[in-house]
Amino acid sequence: MRFNHNNRKRYIASITDQFVKGKIDRRTFMRTAAKLGLGVGALGAASMLPPGGRGGFISEARAQDIVQDPDMMAWLKEAAKPFAGQTVRLATESTPPSNAINSALKPFFEEATGIKVEIEVLPLEQVLQKLTLDVASGLGTYDLYYIDQSWMASFAGDVIDPREKYESSSDLAMPNYNMDDFLPALVDGISMYDGIMVGVPYDIPIFITMYRKDIYEELGLSVPTTMEQYLANAQAIQAAKGPDIYGTTGQMKSGHYSLECDWTCWLWAHGGSIFGPDGKFTGNDEAGLAAMDYWNKLKENMPEGVTTWTWDGQGQSVLQGIAGQALSWGEFFPWWDDPEASKVSGLMEAAVPPAPTTALRTETGFGEIPGVGHQGGSSLAVSKYSKNQDAAWLFAQWATSMDTQVYITTLGGGTGPTRESVYDDERVKANNRVGAGTTRHLDVVRETIASHMGSEPDLPEWAELSNDTIPVELGRYFAGDYDSPKEVMDAIAKKVDDIVSG
Repeated sequence: MRFNHNNRKRYIASITDQFVKGKIDRRTFMRTAAKLGLGVGALGAASMLPPGGRGGFISEARAQDIVQDPDMMAWLKEAAKPFAGQTVRLATESTPPSNAINSALKPFFEEATGIKVEIEVLPLEQVLQKLTLDVASGLGTYDLYYIDQSWMASFAGDVIDPREKYESSSDLAMPNYNMDDFLPALVDGISMYDGIMVGVPYDIPIFITMYRKDIYEELGLSVPTTMEQYLANAQAIQAAKGPDIYGTTGQMKSGHYSLECDWTCWLWAHGGSIFGPDGKFTGNDEAGLAAMDYWNKLKENMPEGVTTWTWDGQGQSVLQGIAGQALSWGEFFPWWDDPEASKVSGLMEAAVPPAPTTALRTETGFGEIPGVGHQGGSSLAVSKYSKNQDAAWLFAQWATSMDTQVYITTLGGGTGPTRESVYDDERVKANNRVGAGTTRHLDVVRETIASHMGSEPDLPEWAELSNDTIPVELGRYFAGDYDSPKEVMDAIAKKVDDIVSG
């Protein structure tokens, strides 16, 4: 059988379906997918936060306050007349935009357009299953695709470039949609592949500093602007408050992608990189070992449970009041501010990540961009197989419009908006107060995206490396199976280089 593009897509669909149905294990799936060029590193990030942390704050009372832009809705009503009665379908991970749209906002679109919207909110591996089966068959079961940044290369040929669609279909181009309003760093980092805009920026979790202001004030601590100061603050909190309150916390479960996320933050912060320009692993160089030394000292000020926690356990540790600071996902912040769920409501503050100990490395491999603000993200794309492309394009514009993003944000999603103008909107600023769905962390998120964002490398094998090879060996190290950071980093280097070259 000739292994052409269509056959490759069918085979990806087949092995994805087998994985979701439990017929092959995770390692086999990731290794096979990597050989086929499918980035699936983000599968480790599925369900990053519990329901309350990923858009679970929407209340009926607040939903009743929605009044969408009348000019936009009037335009939609007129533009959608030829498509009234059509149905557009989307399979998506549980994210703040998807949850807010599905639970509160889509009736406004449906009423204005006569277009029905069906949204399936699924675990990320099932989203990938639906997507791969759809593109392999070309049936167009789904009109819109949720595209994780690590999938862009695999599905760039299966979607409509939104820039071309906007320019070529003037009667369907939403007035004032303004493509240039999307944050440039996000367009480049989560929506562009080889000159193709795969979709429009949809969701952006990112690492920021978050700390207990009451503890900082009591102990006379300053907001950390350096990595050394972040460690010193953790040690001071631990000495004064432990063991009831720990200096910091982590997401360090062995073999889990969350452990790799923490590692990259400390690695980049010490001037290191995962790969050098020659494509060889560099985590075992001087900068990489300095990062491990720092991490070991930081871990001494964390709860013992961190080696069993992913992001959920890390988030819960702050929520329950047992950790004084964290450098982690900004999506936690509105969850922690919810007085009905959190013991630290009103006590948390946000700041940009501390500066790296030395200059960030600029010569790396596979498009890796070091930065202390480790990022993840996704795009919303229109399928080229859709039988309702125009209706789907109208929905995609509405769902990522400035006005809709404002409501996604103010309804309590927790995510950082992907549009510049949303951060400055008065409705968003009005939520800059203590409480569920707060937006008082968003200025920090915007600054972190612009000036501190780090992105992992882009290569097919990254799925296996980030979800298996690296976090498994790091987990073994923290379990005592290795005698030194040098030993574990050299072991990882050999495994990584063998996989990439082989």
